[in-house]
Order: sequence, then C-alpha cells, then structure tokens
Amino acid sequence: MAPSELIVAREGRAPWLRGLVLPLVLLVLWEVAARTGIANPQFLPPLEKVGATAVRELLSGELIYDLAVSLRRDLLGFVIGTGVGAVIGLLLGLSPIADRIVTPWFNGLKQIALLAWIPLIAIWFGFDEAAKVVFIALAAAIPVILNIVEGVRSTSARHVEVGDVFRFSRWQAIRLIYLPSALPSILTGIHLALIYAWLATIGAEYFMAAGPGIGGLIIAGRERFEMDLVMLGIVVLGSVGFAIDRLATVLEHRLVRWRQP
Repeated sequence: MAPSELIVAREGRAPWLRGLVLPLVLLVLWEVAARTGIANPQFLPPLEKVGATAVRELLSGELIYDLAVSLRRDLLGFVIGTGVGAVIGLLLGLSPIADRIVTPWFNGLKQIALLAWIPLIAIWFGFDEAAKVVFIALAAAIPVILNIVEGVRSTSARHVEVGDVFRFSRWQAIRLIYLPSALPSILTGIHLALIYAWLATIGAEYFMAAGPGIGGLIIAGRERFEMDLVMLGIVVLGSVGFAIDRLATVLEHRLVRWRQP
C-alpha cells in the first residue's frame, strides 16, 4: 500500500477509534463505581452481573424474541410512516394549493411533542399492536415529509425549464427531475425516520400496554427491581440504535456518492 493510501486508511479509521473512547470511559467508570461502592450495586450492578444476565436471557431465547418483536414493530411502523410521509411530502412540495391549505396546519401540529399523541392514539386504536405501529409510523412520517418538501422545493429552476421544453408529463417531471434533485433530502429524511422510529418503538412499548419487546424487558426488570435486566435492555437499545444509524449513514453516502465532487 502506498504511503498516501495508508494515511487515508488511518484517517478513515480515526473517527471510529475516537468514537470508542467515550463508551469505554463510561464502562470503566461504571465498573469502578459498582465495584468500589461509590454507587449502590442494587441500582448500578457491575458489568459482570449484566453480562451474566445477558447470557441467561440469550440462552433462554427471551432476549432474541424480545428484540425480534421490537425490530418487527419498528420496521412495520417505519415502512408505513415513510410511505405515507413520501406521498404527503410530494403533495405539499409539488402542489401550491395543498401547500397553502395543509402546510400551516402541519407546521402547527409538528410542534406538539410526540408523546402527547399517545392518549389520542390509544383512544382511537387501543393499547395493542395497532396503536404502537401507528405511533411509530407518526414518528417516522414527520422527518420524511419535512425533508421531501425541502428537497422538491430546492429543485433547480433550470431543470424545470428543461422539462417544460421537452414537454414532460407530470409523472415524467416527478420521476426525472424532482426526485433525482431531491434525493439527498429524501435520504436524510429516511435516515432520520429510521432513528425516530426506533426511539418511538421503545416509547410505545414503555408507555402503552406492556408486552414482548425490549421496552417490555425493561419494564419487567423495573417491576422486579432487577437492575441488571434494566441495564441490559438499555445497552441493547443503544447498540441497536447505533447500528441503525451507522447502516443508514453508509447507505446514504453510497447512494449520493455521484453528487460528491
């Protein structure tokens, strides 16, 4: 490998190495606090106990099942929310009439904290699976709508004029002009939707009816005062969230590589 390539490779790995520093420091502080008595082990169990709980839950299949339920719920809500958000975003971005009628209401509704919708969703859909999926879909739809509207409106006027010269139909203009131009914004919206959907998944599991899922695992640990189980659930949440974010980042960079100088 040439020296320049070696430098680039090292620089590419540097952010990953720097990103590991803080988690490692926190783990060391966690273990020291639990082992030395600075923190009550009943509230902050040592890493060894959390690891033993993880092994036990894995061997019993409970952790895999709960994670699978949460991921399935998350994926379903994400797909529904992204699909609905894409349609609404295109409508608001392309139709001046829809923009004038809907946008003021949407801008007001989006200011409402997401958790504030839970009582209303529960009344309409109950506390079971349907309500949780609707809540997740709502969380995923908002960033998709906002970013698609921004992307469509930022389409170059010259590109639109080219479409007019070639007499593109409405669908051809959307497919050949607006969507390619808005692609970076669309991918950003999808990236945010993946993150928000995962956060909403845990919120739905925690604040709605308890059941299978990582949120239910945390609730079970809280009710039995098994802090090792609670900490295990938190570690799983953070790990999955980090994996989702990294995967979305890699895919986003690959898909918009053609726009990079």
